[in-house]
Amino acid sequence: MKILPIFTPQKQALFWQVVRYGITGLFVTACQAAIYWTLAAPVGLHPQIANGVGYMAAVAIGYVTHSSFTFRGHGNRDNQAARGIRFFAVSLVSYALNALWVWACVTHMHWPEWSPIPAMLFVTPAVMFGLNRQWVFR
Repeated sequence: MKILPIFTPQKQALFWQVVRYGITGLFVTACQAAIYWTLAAPVGLHPQIANGVGYMAAVAIGYVTHSSFTFRGHGNRDNQAARGIRFFAVSLVSYALNALWVWACVTHMHWPEWSPIPAMLFVTPAVMFGLNRQWVFR
């Protein structure tokens, strides 16, 4: 589908990839945030442990959905095992960023358990798009 005639085919492909990433990323991030908050607030699990459990679920959901939907047709389709290893490595950046938001907001600032969620929903996914597009699904 053409967006504007001034967009090159490459820019149109990038636009739709960003749209797919937004849809998939919001779903994956919402799953991670929901698991984190449920375990941290109502259940009372330590916030970093809750974040770790949410992260593990998000990695599994994210790999499947980003492989089959977000980055479909992007780059070469090299060895799936190598791509999976790169995805896991990049996901560690996501985990570290979300752990930073949890530490800064909940542990350091003593804000409520929900306070890191905006950074988890907007900042972390923006960083991850670039890393996934340029290195994992290249």
